[in-house]
Amino acid sequence: MKVEKSNKPVPITPAGEGQARAPTAKRGAAASPQPSSSGGTSVHLGTTSAHLLSMEASMANTPLVDAAKVAEIKQAISEGRFQVHSDVVADRLIETVTELINTQKT
Repeated sequence: MKVEKSNKPVPITPAGEGQARAPTAKRGAAASPQPSSSGGTSVHLGTTSAHLLSMEASMANTPLVDAAKVAEIKQAISEGRFQVHSDVVADRLIETVTELINTQKT
């Protein structure tokens, strides 16, 4: 097998620094493919894919931390009224570990 050198330079784009994604389609919008104006190949994505893209877009706009809740807890700690219920913490820790163990078995 012979590999020939191309005269065309390859564009160098670091990972994760490509063009921004086009706005995601609304659910059901991808169900009917649109013909391309250039006469090229068209791709049809199912409704599940369109739904996942819609969910991804909505999650991207959701903050990771509830700032109001954090401020409320900080205030309670500084005022000495924050209480930790060790029995509830222990019960939830056991539930989490049990779930992790059960997911590893399957």
